[in-house]
Amino acid sequence: MELVVGASEATMKSVMGKLGGLLAQEYTLIRGVNGDLQYINDELASMQSFLRDLTAVGAGRAQTHGHRMKDWMKQIRDITYDIEDCIDDSAHRLHGLRSDMCCYYFANSVYEVLTWWPRRDVAAKISVLKMRAQQIGERRERYGVNNPEAAGGPEGPHAGNGTAAGFDAADNQEASLELVAMKDPVGVEDHMKELEEWLTNEKNNSGVLYVVGFGGVGKTTIATALYRKFGDQFDHRAMVNVSQSSDINAVLTNIKNQVMPQSSGQTQQGAGGVLGRLKQGTSAFAAKCCNAGASEETRGETKLDKLKEVLTDHFKDSSYLVLVDDVWSAATWEQIRKSLPTSSKRTRIIVTTRFQAVATRRRGEEGDHTRKVSPLGVEESERLFKQAFFESKGSEIDKVPKDVWKMCGGLPLAIVIMAGHVACNPNKSGTEWSKVCKSLFPESGKDPGKDGGRDLTQEEVGRIVSHCYNDMPADIKTCSLYLSIFPKGQKISRKRLTRRWIAEAFVAEKQGLSVEDVAETYFNHLIRRKIIRPVEHSSNGKVKKCIVHDMVLEHIVAKASEENFITVIGGNWLMQLPSSKVRRLSLQESDSKRANDTEKMNLSHVRSLTMFGSLNQLPSHSFKFGIVQVLDLEGCMGFKGHHTEEICKMLLLKYLSLRRTDTKQLPKAIGKLENLETLDIRETNVVELPKTVCLLERLVNILGGNKRTRRALKLPEELNKKKKMKALRILSGIEIVGGLADLHHLTELRKLAIYKLSAISDDPSFKDLSSSIEYLGGYSLHTLIIDDESSKFINSLDDLSSPPKFLVALELSGKMVQLPGWITQLSALTKLTLSVTALRTDNLLLLSNLDALFSLTFSFRAEKQDSETLTILAENKLSSDGEITIPNAGFKSLKFVRFFAPLLPVLIISENAMPELERLELRFSMLEGLYGVENLAGLKVVHLTLEDKEGEHMTKEVQREVESAVKRKTDGKAPKIILNQ
Repeated sequence: MELVVGASEATMKSVMGKLGGLLAQEYTLIRGVNGDLQYINDELASMQSFLRDLTAVGAGRAQTHGHRMKDWMKQIRDITYDIEDCIDDSAHRLHGLRSDMCCYYFANSVYEVLTWWPRRDVAAKISVLKMRAQQIGERRERYGVNNPEAAGGPEGPHAGNGTAAGFDAADNQEASLELVAMKDPVGVEDHMKELEEWLTNEKNNSGVLYVVGFGGVGKTTIATALYRKFGDQFDHRAMVNVSQSSDINAVLTNIKNQVMPQSSGQTQQGAGGVLGRLKQGTSAFAAKCCNAGASEETRGETKLDKLKEVLTDHFKDSSYLVLVDDVWSAATWEQIRKSLPTSSKRTRIIVTTRFQAVATRRRGEEGDHTRKVSPLGVEESERLFKQAFFESKGSEIDKVPKDVWKMCGGLPLAIVIMAGHVACNPNKSGTEWSKVCKSLFPESGKDPGKDGGRDLTQEEVGRIVSHCYNDMPADIKTCSLYLSIFPKGQKISRKRLTRRWIAEAFVAEKQGLSVEDVAETYFNHLIRRKIIRPVEHSSNGKVKKCIVHDMVLEHIVAKASEENFITVIGGNWLMQLPSSKVRRLSLQESDSKRANDTEKMNLSHVRSLTMFGSLNQLPSHSFKFGIVQVLDLEGCMGFKGHHTEEICKMLLLKYLSLRRTDTKQLPKAIGKLENLETLDIRETNVVELPKTVCLLERLVNILGGNKRTRRALKLPEELNKKKKMKALRILSGIEIVGGLADLHHLTELRKLAIYKLSAISDDPSFKDLSSSIEYLGGYSLHTLIIDDESSKFINSLDDLSSPPKFLVALELSGKMVQLPGWITQLSALTKLTLSVTALRTDNLLLLSNLDALFSLTFSFRAEKQDSETLTILAENKLSSDGEITIPNAGFKSLKFVRFFAPLLPVLIISENAMPELERLELRFSMLEGLYGVENLAGLKVVHLTLEDKEGEHMTKEVQREVESAVKRKTDGKAPKIILNQ
């Protein structure tokens, strides 16, 4: 029986801090309560020490207590939660009364009277909690729950199993910058060859491929590799995860949403560029989709029939590829299959499943094919283990016994996660690893490495996953539990996740690192551990999004539910409703049968609410939580005025995300959210913040505007007048007007992203903003983005006497031709984005001296293709004799280069240019030539995107030239060439 320690200890840390603060505020307490609080504080401190000792010796040894230890820890957890709720509730009630007082000089006497009853009520609750704490301590002694040290000797039955590794944040802050490269799955070459033949077979107009195999054997890896490789050969494609869900409407809606963007010219979900061309009848399809969206509240067959009609109209004259992942029920698959329409063109459906019955449900249909995926052999297992081991920055692999990967039974998931576990424990000897193998399978009568490895059951795979999870440090274990908030198969944003960790107080400053930096090290450690897998990188080389393997997430969700850490409703999980108070709630899209589940639950103690889908699914009382600290509604539709009004009553709120919702404005009452640290209103219709936002002195992150359209968020001028918001670290997507140009007081600012400069053409405003950038550059400013349509300001940056030399990312957009002279002094710069008007040979020579530069982009926006811009491009071309040459030295670290322009002149890559370059992207209406690609030794991908069909003939010639050039590469490693039109 395993114990979940990390989350309990994290909650206790939070409570201890709040208790200390409450003890310091004697004026809020009824006389005599201080003693009770002090007793509770001391008792919790002892409990916290117990939990730390339990973590140190390992959960495996604590199993000797069995159910007694587990039950006692549950009592600790529950009283810790209840104490935190009591403190937060009292702060909410007392703060509300105090904030309504008008005559402040009567503060002491009036406050005593107005708060007498709430304080009396809080005192009574504290007295009860003290009694409970006493009883818990007495109960431990009465039933013999001993200290961890007495749980067994060093050679106990689980020696070497479950001992959490130490973690030093300072030693783990380095993370290599890289681009996501799709690796060929190990050991599945024969599978891929046969399945590629089936997928490209023109004889069958339609067909279903069933990929069947054990959980963790690599079914999804194979199916995804096929999907990515051949997806762009179909007009439309979609990928959906089914799992234990039986909600057909949700599956079809997901497919519809992935093909819907084609009606507006946007790309579909997934990698690989533009996925198919728009077909005739798009406008009719768009109208039907709108009707389908409008009928979200309809139920049963009506909605299902509507979805079928929409998909049929859209697919009837188009080829399509659909990947249906992790189907559990044959009956559910039967319904999905009947709902997917036939087409006059080629259609392919890929289904992955653990159950043979799903594949045999419609046996014998023409064009269908079944492929069973077997575990890897010993040599393939070793190759995969070593690959994952070195990806996790492991060393000294020679001392790792072969038993470690042989015991994984050839299952890729078990092998990879075990490799991450071994890599993160470099101090263990080969003998210790052998003990780990034997302790994981004590019932086995044979050596797990004997006779080519052993076949594992699903329970044994879970045992390996559980062991690797239990080995993690307590803080990181808590952060990993938080992954259960997100739906199965969803790409999780790194920044969204780490900011939420911070808001939940799972992360604290340590060893001189800021909370943001510590959160980053925790995230990177989870990648090393193979708990999460990067699937998308930003152009700066950092991980942008990650996913969690189904079986790992299944384990994490079970752990989170066991500790009442997170309650998940809907989505892909069939879970029982919690019998106790809900602390953190994740409402995932669910079917009508479970729509009313939340109405039956006790939600008065919810401190974190996350919603996926429509706000119409929210319970009627969900926005009336007094102690909510994290509210994440990203992507939710159906926002009403009363929603924002209720949000502004959540006085303890720290994190508020309304990103991509249909909210239009924020009320003045938002100024009451004095604890707010993160406000995310990107990609909404909110274009201006109310003046009262300047009252939020704890606000750290303001995220607004729209990165793609560059619509900016207007800040109130009181930001400068009152100068209260000194905690700000990120100001993103904002508009700068004259009165806001002075930002000197924001000395904590790490990122400044200006999407619009208005009314600062006068000299004082110019000087204020320039001086602010110069001044903040000497503090902590790391990222600077300026979009200057007039170009007057960015062209004046050369006058800075002291450049922001600590910048790691710089973006300057406007009609800039000459670069600031100080740009070569930015030794830490890893990402640089410039207007295409600066694309000149002399500028490239200047930039080649930036040794740390990882990503370089020359871009333009379609709406800025005015005559002046085109004239500058023509002059740049003439100044270089019609050619742009990339110098043959420098750019030592550059891995990613992009050139976006309506007309790209001849680009010549010198012999020794950009030795580390991996990806080259060009987007254009016309490209005159690209030469020297064969000189790029490390090149993996060339991506050509044609914006205007008039340049198609010339582009085809360039493509042929590039293909010919890469064949001349002496190392024989030809990059992949992608052409999108």
